[in-house]
Amino acid sequence: MAAAMARGWAGELGGMLFSDSGSGRARELAEELGGEAVANAELAERSDVLILAVKPNKLEEVAPQLGAVKRVASILAGVPLARTREAFPNAEVLRVMPNVGVEVGKGVLCVAGDPMPDAREALALLGRVVEIGDDQFNEATAIMSCSPAYMALVAEALADAGVAEGIDPDLVRELVTETAVGTAELLRIHSPAEVRESVTSPGGSTEAGLKALAAGRLAESLGAAVAASLARMRG
Repeated sequence: MAAAMARGWAGELGGMLFSDSGSGRARELAEELGGEAVANAELAERSDVLILAVKPNKLEEVAPQLGAVKRVASILAGVPLARTREAFPNAEVLRVMPNVGVEVGKGVLCVAGDPMPDAREALALLGRVVEIGDDQFNEATAIMSCSPAYMALVAEALADAGVAEGIDPDLVRELVTETAVGTAELLRIHSPAEVRESVTSPGGSTEAGLKALAAGRLAESLGAAVAASLARMRG
């Protein structure tokens, strides 16, 4: 997710710094997007705001290497503000959960924590910033951070069905993608039920398709996906 954020900021923010635990990913991102790959200590000294994106179980191990940092925006799933503040007692702290749409400036970013206006301004370049309670992050993550994968799976299944019916793969991808874009715009001004009902004529083909989805328990499956994600985050 940190890489998606960096790609979203490329061309918007200058002087990005990258660090990793030895994977080489920091250097790859620096070469791809511009900026520098540096060691953790230098990253802490030079950063205005540090985006913390280590594995949650590595927080206490990595934090001492970043002791000089003054502002931390943590995107660690399942890690509450209190734990991050304990790891960085001398820093201002934001908890942030983005989704992958940040890569194209169309993300949703849930935030909680200290004011940090400069950090919030930078986050707003990546999409819609939504203030929520620290105690709601797991639930929000299961809905807005995991769901792009579910929506992509639906798009993939629709495209595969179109190809199976003889439509050119490139054409069917365009049809599915642009339909998703238009539907998203409709959902900005209408409820999901209103959009669904506007397409569904009694006895029509859409109604037949919805009945097939109901028989396959689509709604229940999506609910189960959210529950499974929450169970994993809660340990």
